[in-house]
Amino acid sequence: MKNNSAQLKKQYSSLYTQIEKILFEHDLIGINFEDNTDEYAPEVDTILPRLSSASNVEDVFIIIKEEFIVFFEDIAKDIKDDLYKSMAEDVWLAWKQQQ
Repeated sequence: MKNNSAQLKKQYSSLYTQIEKILFEHDLIGINFEDNTDEYAPEVDTILPRLSSASNVEDVFIIIKEEFIVFFEDIAKDIKDDLYKSMAEDVWLAWKQQQ
């Protein structure tokens, strides 16, 4: 996994850090303890490569929700869609700014 993170960080540069920060700030799972800023790196590793297939915020919403369910299972299934959508809007904006 570390190699994948390193490759993605090199490929996407600041976008990787931005998306990691967005997930950390939204903290839908409740794992932000303020000093563990890389806690969402595994999710970034799977979300970021999929963004190239997204055409809009709704696509990003689906990507994020699917990946969170893979990583966090039942916890992620119970999160309200509007929270995912808010995160997706921020990720979409960051993605579009890099294009």
